[in-house]
Amino acid sequence: MSTQILTNNENYESAPSLLLKTRRNHGLEHATLHVLAHRFPHGSLAGHSDPGGFWIIGEVRSDDLMQAVSEALRRLRSGERGLAIHPYCGTNVVTAGVLAGVAGLVSTLGTGPRFRDKVDRLPLTISLAALAVILARPLGLVLQARITTSGDPGPLQIVEIRKTQRGRVTFHRVITRFTI
Repeated sequence: MSTQILTNNENYESAPSLLLKTRRNHGLEHATLHVLAHRFPHGSLAGHSDPGGFWIIGEVRSDDLMQAVSEALRRLRSGERGLAIHPYCGTNVVTAGVLAGVAGLVSTLGTGPRFRDKVDRLPLTISLAALAVILARPLGLVLQARITTSGDPGPLQIVEIRKTQRGRVTFHRVITRFTI
C-alpha cells in the first residue's frame, strides 16, 4: 500500500482544509501537553498550533517530547478523544474575555453620558462579568470540542521535531503532515 503526501497542488476536496489541519494539530498539541503534565507534573509548558504542526514552549528534552507526542497520537487514535481538550487552552481565555467584555458593555447600556453614571453601575458590571467568567468555563470547553480542536487525528503523521533556543526560552517545533 502506498502513502500519498498531500501538497497544496492536489485536489482540495481530497485534502484536509487548513482549518481541519489546525484543529487536528491543536488536538494533538493538547494531548501531548496532557501526557507531558502527567510525566512531569511540575513543568511549565505552553503550545501553539497551525496547519503545519505545533510549537511546545518551555523546558522539555526533545526525546521526552517525541515520546509524549507519539503516545498522545496513539492514544487519540485509540479513542481517547478527551485528550484534545485542555483546561488552559487559549480558547477558554478568549471566551472568558469576550463574555466579560460583552457583560461589561451590557451593564452600561442606558446610563447617562457622565462617567459617574457608569461608575454607579460598577456593582452590576462586576456581577455580570463574574457570571460571564463562570459561564465561560463550560462554553470554552464546548468551543474547543466543536471548533478549535479535533480529537480525531485522521491521517496526521509526525514528521520531525526541531529544537530552538531564544534566550532562556526553549521552543520545539513539531512538524506534521497529512497523508491519504
